[in-house]
Amino acid sequence: MISVDRLARAYGGFVAVEGASFRIAPGEIVGLLGHNGAGKTTIMKMLSGYLEPSAGRIEIDGLDLAAERRAAQRRIGYLPENLPVYPDMDVADYLHYAATLRGLEGDALAAAVRRSLRDTDLQGRLLDGIATLSRGYRQRVGVAQAMLGAPKVLILDEPTNGLDPNQTQHMRDLIRALAANATIILSTHIMQEVDAICDRVLILRDGRLALDESMANLRAASGLRVKTNLSLSALREALPPDLQDVQAAGDAPDGPNGPAGKAAGAYRVRLSLPESESGSDGAAPTQSPRHDALAQAAAKVAAAVAGAGGELYHLAPETRDLETVFREVSTAGGGAHAA
Repeated sequence: MISVDRLARAYGGFVAVEGASFRIAPGEIVGLLGHNGAGKTTIMKMLSGYLEPSAGRIEIDGLDLAAERRAAQRRIGYLPENLPVYPDMDVADYLHYAATLRGLEGDALAAAVRRSLRDTDLQGRLLDGIATLSRGYRQRVGVAQAMLGAPKVLILDEPTNGLDPNQTQHMRDLIRALAANATIILSTHIMQEVDAICDRVLILRDGRLALDESMANLRAASGLRVKTNLSLSALREALPPDLQDVQAAGDAPDGPNGPAGKAAGAYRVRLSLPESESGSDGAAPTQSPRHDALAQAAAKVAAAVAGAGGELYHLAPETRDLETVFREVSTAGGGAHAA
């Protein structure tokens, strides 16, 4: 549905986005994350056709956005962070006006407005002035205009910004329902939104795509947490070559108060999994091989600790949450480019 190949955007000597490539399948809900200035808004503007890339290629539903811009844009609905609504208009007039801007007319226009009102549950607010609506209902009006013409791609920038918990839940339910007929890109600063509704996450850092991962794979265990009376150096020496990525996780690593045999140390043992199990190609992760790898690694760790004459107090899979991953990815490296 969406194909992005080596996308870049520069403003003079300032590089806002550099070398971003990804593909999004029909019906996916993809979260776009990054610190302020990471390049999220620039990428969304390029995907919508509002901003031309300096380099790279974008395809929307098989259409080259540069060569067939108008046809591609008819397949896109966009909700910017600042709602594109007119407070002095009522809901019906505004959606009618927005539909005309999309080139709709006659029966097609009326049908599009009715459909967007139904899908966003705004029928009861049809004649209400937009200025009188709550923030949650104004957000719904913004989503309704993005849906006009049944676009195959919806780009939503901070759709739950400023909403209370009930309004946030309503918006989440709406986005899930919309995914039945559209591919959705959701840009937000709120990790819980991506965790709650997205199938996949893209994380930008300094204008570059730093992570492209399915949520299921991100939540899956990627290592083991070990607690033993061995020191960090003794544990590393005891483990086989394929399990040498060991880090201290608190609780007395090597040092005067934590030598082997005198104090317990907590450690993380990371596994290097094959590419097909990582989900980096956008496919669903292969859970069984991953679980098998963890089980085999756990057996090796237990045998290594016993073979070194140590005691094993705790051995379990270690999982990561999205906030932890975002923090790790956002602080790693630190390139020279930003947006």
